[in-house]
Amino acid sequence: MLWARELIARNAPVRVRPTRSTSELLSNRVTGAYLGLAIGDALGATVEFLTPNEIRHQIGVHREITGGGWLRLKAGQVTDDTTMSLALGTSILTHGRVDAKAAAEAFDAWMRAKPVDIGNTVRRNLIQFRKTGNPEAPASEHDAGNGAAMRLLPVALACYGQPPETTIFSSRAQAHVTHNNALSDAACETLILMVQDLMSGHEAIDVERERAATLVQKNPVFAYDRKRCDNPSGYIVDTIQAVFQSFFATENFEDCLTDVVNRGGDADTTGAIAGMLAGACYGMDSIPRRWLKALDEATSKKCTDQALALMALAGH
Repeated sequence: MLWARELIARNAPVRVRPTRSTSELLSNRVTGAYLGLAIGDALGATVEFLTPNEIRHQIGVHREITGGGWLRLKAGQVTDDTTMSLALGTSILTHGRVDAKAAAEAFDAWMRAKPVDIGNTVRRNLIQFRKTGNPEAPASEHDAGNGAAMRLLPVALACYGQPPETTIFSSRAQAHVTHNNALSDAACETLILMVQDLMSGHEAIDVERERAATLVQKNPVFAYDRKRCDNPSGYIVDTIQAVFQSFFATENFEDCLTDVVNRGGDADTTGAIAGMLAGACYGMDSIPRRWLKALDEATSKKCTDQALALMALAGH
């Protein structure tokens, strides 16, 4: 009966997958980046501050959005990584641009609303802003945390298509509200350019060669090819090493996030940043349905709506 199967196959209509327009592909990657950030945050929060061994003993391989963790979150609930991003994005949309004073005021209002979590550097420098009214924190070699990097996505979207100088200026405007540090700046600017490249359809390997390699060349401390970064701290170098190792060594959204959060440590932030990159690279369609369904519904809508609004502001 093989001949019959061959005959049927030859005469069967050819199914052609509908092609998407450039704008549709861009929208898919944009929403993928924002939802990826939130999903990585929610997934990683469960195992934040655990070591890889503790995760293996308590869970096995962590791959479900279940809440809990040291913050005792509800399933699908996010932390400061996502809520600060949304606060920043709202300030950008309100003022039509990235503005340091507006960002500082948005972050201050966010802190007054008693968020579920807040980093020490963020708290200290926002209190300083309340006292002085100056939206730029003092430069400090000790403020090399990942707090500015975790919330940068709205800048990447609002500045999409802008000259690099404008993007870098905007990156520092928001970052310096709480983290005025050269290593933090270098990481933030690299991540923003990476997200924009990935949204444009650049392959991950090309982004690694151009953006990640340049970061390491200029700042060798970020080298991520020496040893596996497990249990990463909130230090921006640890964060970048863990995220780059997971993102560049995997080939889909789920594998990337599963790998990075099972490293433990500051897993909500490494998860958020890796999710942002993977979402921009593979698009929203690559995100597992069970993760999309598990994410808090209101948060999902806010991320989707804001992503598209910021791209509209950028003229796309």
